[in-house]
Amino acid sequence: MRQFVVVGHDAPTTPDFSLDDLAGAAGRLDVLCRCVNSAFFLSHDIRTDVRAHLVLADEYTVTFDGSDLRRLNPDERSTAALVRNALEEREEAIGHIPVETSPGVSLTRRGFEGTVEDVAARGTVVQLHEDGDPVVDADPPSNPVFVLSDHHDFEPNEADLLADYAEERVSLGPKALHADHAITVAHNYLDTEGFTQY
Repeated sequence: MRQFVVVGHDAPTTPDFSLDDLAGAAGRLDVLCRCVNSAFFLSHDIRTDVRAHLVLADEYTVTFDGSDLRRLNPDERSTAALVRNALEEREEAIGHIPVETSPGVSLTRRGFEGTVEDVAARGTVVQLHEDGDPVVDADPPSNPVFVLSDHHDFEPNEADLLADYAEERVSLGPKALHADHAITVAHNYLDTEGFTQY
């Protein structure tokens, strides 16, 4: 299982946002939606061994599970509609118990710390950061959980938490990448056993 945790610092926590202005009025939800699409889509196929967790303003986490995922289309707007549908059911989420809002999509009342604690119990946490160690010097982890931020850097408290949980802090190349591109490169790194097999 591969997992991705993406922190959306300005992301909406209510469904009252327009699908026509994801980059503005929806707190750069467009970035998070592109991350979901990069996590799952192949050419004419979808990755079923992936989970993507979107942490929305440290209040809710929307999880996409590739093994059960339905109605995900390769465009930001339809992905944002799934997020909005999840937020419409937020009152049904009790504590850390998820509420399934559509097939393969669920919402929990959990912020960054709770989400990282949860995924760390079942995988190897790897922080993706432009100042990390070169990924080519690291062996591909088993059950990796890649944690990355949106268009903002990690907050100091988030960086401190990752220092406790992440087994590695890696960079995917000499240039800073958009979060969704970083997910694509991370997949390629794993698909090729650390860029060694094709």
